[in-house]
Amino acid sequence: MDIKEIQSLIKFVAKSGASEVKLETDDIKITIRTGSLSANSEPTYVHTMPMAQQAMPAAPAPVEVQAAAGATEAEKQKAEDDKYITIKSPIIGTFYRKPSPDKPVFVEVGQTIGIGDVLCVIEAMKLFNDIESEVSGTIVKILVDDSSPVEFDQPLFLVDPS
Repeated sequence: MDIKEIQSLIKFVAKSGASEVKLETDDIKITIRTGSLSANSEPTYVHTMPMAQQAMPAAPAPVEVQAAAGATEAEKQKAEDDKYITIKSPIIGTFYRKPSPDKPVFVEVGQTIGIGDVLCVIEAMKLFNDIESEVSGTIVKILVDDSSPVEFDQPLFLVDPS
C-alpha cells in the first residue's frame, strides 16, 4: 500500500462519517480516527486476505451456463429484430413521444406510419426537432423511454416494412 492509497483511504473515511476505521493486512496495520469517539460509536473494521489466501470462485460452471443461455436468447432477439427497419436518432438530445405534456403521443406500437409522419421530438439546445419517418410500415417496438436522453445514431423505433 503506497502513500496515495493511504491518503485516498483517509479521505474516504472522512467522507463516510465513520469515527474510526482499522485496516490490517500482513504487511501493514492502519487505524484512522476522525473527530472524537463517543461512548456509543464503534470502530469500523476492514479485513483483507493476503493474495496467496484468496481463493477462486467455487463453481464458475453454472455462471457460464447462464451466460450462454442469455447469449442464445439475445441472439434469437437480434435475429427477430433483423427483419425490421430500425429508425435511429439523427441528433443528440432528449427524446419526447409527445409534442407537449398535454397532447397525445405521436405514435404507438402497432400503429401504421407513412413516409414523412412525425414519430417523436428530440430537444437539443432548447430547440425541439420533429423526427419524421423515412419509411412506411407498422411500429413494432419503441426502444426509448419518454423524456430520456438519446445519442446520435441510437435506435429509437423498430418498424415492420411489410
